[in-house]
Amino acid sequence: TELPVLTPREKEILELIAEGFTNPQIAEKIFLSQFTVDSHRKNLLTKFAVKNTASLIRIAAQEKII
Repeated sequence: TELPVLTPREKEILELIAEGFTNPQIAEKIFLSQFTVDSHRKNLLTKFAVKNTASLIRIAAQEKII
Protein backbone atom coordinates (compact mmCIF):
# COMPACT_ATOMS: atom_id res chain seq x y z
CA THR A 1 0.00 0.00 0.00
CA GLU A 2 1.09 3.52 -0.75
CA LEU A 3 1.80 5.34 2.52
CA PRO A 4 0.35 8.81 2.91
CA VAL A 5 2.71 11.76 3.11
CA LEU A 6 2.28 13.51 6.45
CA THR A 7 3.15 17.07 7.33
CA PRO A 8 5.37 17.51 10.40
CA ARG A 9 2.30 18.80 12.29
CA GLU A 10 0.19 15.78 11.30
CA LYS A 11 2.97 13.47 12.42
CA GLU A 12 3.20 15.31 15.74
CA ILE A 13 -0.56 15.05 16.28
CA LEU A 14 -0.57 11.38 15.25
CA GLU A 15 2.09 10.66 17.87
CA LEU A 16 0.12 12.50 20.56
CA ILE A 17 -3.06 10.61 19.62
CA ALA A 18 -1.07 7.37 19.91
CA GLU A 19 0.06 8.43 23.39
CA GLY A 20 -3.60 8.65 24.36
CA PHE A 21 -4.12 12.41 24.43
CA THR A 22 -7.58 13.77 23.61
CA ASN A 23 -8.14 16.56 21.09
CA PRO A 24 -8.54 19.21 23.83
CA GLN A 25 -5.35 18.00 25.53
CA ILE A 26 -3.42 18.04 22.24
CA ALA A 27 -4.72 21.53 21.46
CA GLU A 28 -3.50 22.80 24.82
CA LYS A 29 -0.17 21.01 24.58
CA ILE A 30 0.83 22.35 21.15
CA PHE A 31 -1.02 25.67 21.30
CA LEU A 32 -3.63 25.09 18.63
CA SER A 33 -7.39 25.46 18.74
CA GLN A 34 -9.42 22.31 19.32
CA PHE A 35 -10.99 22.89 15.92
CA THR A 36 -7.56 22.78 14.24
CA VAL A 37 -6.60 19.57 16.05
CA ASP A 38 -9.94 18.05 15.05
CA SER A 39 -9.28 19.01 11.41
CA HIS A 40 -5.84 17.41 11.53
CA ARG A 41 -7.34 14.23 13.02
CA LYS A 42 -9.98 14.11 10.26
CA ASN A 43 -7.28 14.65 7.62
CA LEU A 44 -5.25 11.79 9.10
CA LEU A 45 -8.29 9.46 8.97
CA THR A 46 -8.84 10.46 5.34
CA LYS A 47 -5.18 10.09 4.36
CA PHE A 48 -5.02 6.61 5.89
CA ALA A 49 -8.48 5.72 4.52
CA VAL A 50 -9.72 4.53 7.91
CA LYS A 51 -12.96 5.11 9.80
CA ASN A 52 -11.68 5.54 13.35
CA THR A 53 -8.72 6.45 15.50
CA ALA A 54 -8.01 2.86 16.58
CA SER A 55 -7.48 1.80 12.94
CA LEU A 56 -5.39 4.90 12.34
CA ILE A 57 -3.03 4.06 15.20
CA ARG A 58 -2.86 0.38 14.25
CA ILE A 59 -1.78 1.15 10.67
CA ALA A 60 0.61 3.89 11.76
CA ALA A 61 2.23 1.47 14.22
CA GLN A 62 2.40 -1.37 11.67
CA GLU A 63 4.06 0.94 9.17
CA LYS A 64 6.41 2.23 11.90
CA ILE A 65 5.25 5.82 11.41
CA ILE A 66 4.86 6.12 15.17
